[in-house]
Amino acid sequence: MKWLDVLQYAGKGNLTPPRRVEKTDAEWRSLLTEEEFYITRKKGTERAFTGEYCEAHEPGLYACRCCGTVLFDSRTKFESGTGWPSFTVPVEQNVIKYTKDTSYGMTRVEVECNVCDGHLGHVFPDGPPPTGLRFCINSASVRLMK
Repeated sequence: MKWLDVLQYAGKGNLTPPRRVEKTDAEWRSLLTEEEFYITRKKGTERAFTGEYCEAHEPGLYACRCCGTVLFDSRTKFESGTGWPSFTVPVEQNVIKYTKDTSYGMTRVEVECNVCDGHLGHVFPDGPPPTGLRFCINSASVRLMK
């Protein structure tokens, strides 16, 4: 996966997800903390360097906090210095949804869980090889499964 793939998905549509999970806001609120709900369901962002996985180095898989879909492998996690957990590639191309985000006077690519539409963070073209991608993810959006 490369930056051009990300831009194509964000502009022309995403891959079909492996399954779909849909719930009402009330159902999500009953499953998530207030912060998790705000970040994943209302597109919030945790403050830099405050998330529980910002400096985590344990092996395992990172799953969507909302629906449990496996999104990232800890072997693709790297220290970006940005204050958020960063990954170079998702475990499968169809588990991430890419959307053009023009909020706050910027143009970025938002990443969401393609299964439940939970907000994860953003992806940028300034990561390390081999992909050159940096998936900048809110800790509150994922759960490490060891």
